[in-house]
Amino acid sequence: MREIAVRRGYSCVVETPDILPAHRRHPRRFEEFKFVYPVLSRRSHGISIGVNTNPDKVCNFDCLYCQVDRAAGSPVQKFDLAAAGRELREMIDIVRTGELAAHPPFDSVPRELLRLNDIALSGDAEPTTLRKFSAVIELIAQIKPPGTKIVLITDAGGLDRADVKRGLELMDANNGEVWAKLDAGTEEYFKIINRTEIPFARILKNITETARKRPLVIQSLFLKIRGEGPAPDEIGAYCARLRDVTASGGKIKLVQVYTVARKAMTMVDGVPAWQFISALSNPEVDAITERVRRETGLAAESFYGQ
Repeated sequence: MREIAVRRGYSCVVETPDILPAHRRHPRRFEEFKFVYPVLSRRSHGISIGVNTNPDKVCNFDCLYCQVDRAAGSPVQKFDLAAAGRELREMIDIVRTGELAAHPPFDSVPRELLRLNDIALSGDAEPTTLRKFSAVIELIAQIKPPGTKIVLITDAGGLDRADVKRGLELMDANNGEVWAKLDAGTEEYFKIINRTEIPFARILKNITETARKRPLVIQSLFLKIRGEGPAPDEIGAYCARLRDVTASGGKIKLVQVYTVARKAMTMVDGVPAWQFISALSNPEVDAITERVRRETGLAAESFYGQ
């Protein structure tokens, strides 16, 4: 696979292997751990240790492509900060010592991809809904190895909460990075894909205001619904929303354009979403990425599902 990243003033080609089995398997449970789990992340280009702050699976979005099976019960209903801290320390040791390579599916991963790249707040729902979000960031900052990033993977719906803003300030001081989701350019398409009561205007405002204070990574998933990908006008509107952010003083360091790579577990009117959604082809992903670069001047990267 060739992933091409083009930034202002130069371009680079990053050679990475084809999608591995571990890229397609991101379970939120590892061995006996309850809150911490490792994943081989395409977008992190290595191992990301996930912290599942929402084991109850309650989310403010119901994305069409979500891989979380909310019909299945969870053995853990409440996040335990102290327990998560103990697990995080142990998981860091497992990754750094190379022990992770003994656990499937990581036993089939090239050793150079088993490096620890970041500690990410993600999991089974939206991390910013956690009441004591800033306390989690403070704990991770105390535990993480020097130089390791803290990544918040967020739908941007809770970025305006006061405690979340405190957490973001802690991230700023501890090599933090915000990956904010933007899967649409219009309210209509936003409702189809992300299926939430949160207005699209609030998401855009939260992204813009957050980006004014620190550079964001924008993560955007595009897919096919019954064989049809997003219309060209929708991608045009999406690019316009990115320009709106930067025109308002927001900083976007990278746009990640990707598509579905794992089975969606969402139900739509009693029908599993995986029966009618599918991945864009690699050229279709690249076409959106190139359009983002051309129409916004931003750095953009492609991540494939095939």
